[in-house]
This record gives sequence, structure tokens and C-alpha cells, in this order.
Amino acid sequence: MNVSQANPFVNPQAAYKQTAVETASPEKLIIMLYAGAIKFLRQAEKALEEKRYEDAHHFLVRVGDIITELSLSLNMEEGGTIALNLRELYTFYLGEVVKANVKKDAAYLKPVLDFFETFKEVWVETAKLAKMGAK
Repeated sequence: MNVSQANPFVNPQAAYKQTAVETASPEKLIIMLYAGAIKFLRQAEKALEEKRYEDAHHFLVRVGDIITELSLSLNMEEGGTIALNLRELYTFYLGEVVKANVKKDAAYLKPVLDFFETFKEVWVETAKLAKMGAK
């Protein structure tokens, strides 16, 4: 860890982000991951359209990391069919991200972006219900 990461006075934005992640509920963490995927997918689309392939690769690797994290975080024992279906979706969409990266074609990203935007809203509603249930 370098000095700017360790000292919140040197890099307050990084310290804020770290605190936000460490104190977030599981639902909020998933929403944050979905939001990150959406952000990087949009940046990758733009980079591919502008033929900035190195930037696109960077963004698509980030999306792949997020999808992998989401897939690994599934509780397959307790999640049953829902967890299994989500894992299959994550595997499929990770494949589309890889295709977009290899073929340098943003068209593969549209269904991935649609999925993350739709499911982010599902998680937002789930978080609201969880919060209401906790009261």
C-alpha cells in the first residue's frame, strides 16, 4: 500500500470509497457492483466506438472482474434455483464481454448493459424491502 492509499488526508476520495464499501449492507454492495458494471460497460462502448481499444480492454476487464465477483458471491446452497439461474446469466454475459473485447465490437455489450440496468433496479427494490423489514 502506498502513502496516498493509507493516508485519508492525501487521498480522501479513496478513503471515502473504502469506508462506503466496508459499511455497506450486502444489498448495497451488490447495487454498487451493478452500478460499477454499468459505468464500465458504457465507457467500454464509447471506447470501442472511438476505436480506443486499449481503453476498451481496460474497461471490459473491469466488467469481467465485477461479473466474476458477483458469480462467486452467490450462495448456491441457500439460493437454490435463483442462484443457479443468476450464475448461468453471469456466465453468459461474461462470455459476451469477452467476445466484445476480442472482436472489438460494442454490439455484444448492449444485452449485457440491458441486463445490468434492469437487475440493478431489482436490487434497489430488494434493498428497500430489506430495509423496511429491518424496521
